[in-house]
Amino acid sequence: MNERTGDPRVARIVTLFEHFTREDIDRLGEFYATRAHFKDPFNDVRGLAAIQQVYRHMFDALDEPRFVVRDILVQGDQCFLSWDFLFRFKRYSREPQTVHGSTHLLLDPIGLIQHHRDYWDAAEELYEKLPVVGSLMRWLKQRARS
Repeated sequence: MNERTGDPRVARIVTLFEHFTREDIDRLGEFYATRAHFKDPFNDVRGLAAIQQVYRHMFDALDEPRFVVRDILVQGDQCFLSWDFLFRFKRYSREPQTVHGSTHLLLDPIGLIQHHRDYWDAAEELYEKLPVVGSLMRWLKQRARS
């Protein structure tokens, strides 16, 4: 069990995220409810099959994706995680990248994820790191500062 939380439901989810591999996609039904809702800056999907597709795309687009959970807050059936997402783009730069973000999870009565919402700044954490788009985003950010 993950020792950072006393809640075994959350501990098993954190362990999944921190050790997630492409092979784990097929067993996400052990962690997500069949009609779960997943939302992040790029996706807003419902249902286990759609959530599995989000993770498949992650492995198709990125090399060595992995989560490092930094903080865990649990209150009843809700959980908030802060994390770093480390990866390399398969295209563009091959340099290691890190996205800082957080996740809000709502668990059903048997401990499955029924709602998963990721929060992170796509402009700062991703777009600014892309070769052509990044220059434009940094320029826009500079112009918007007071």
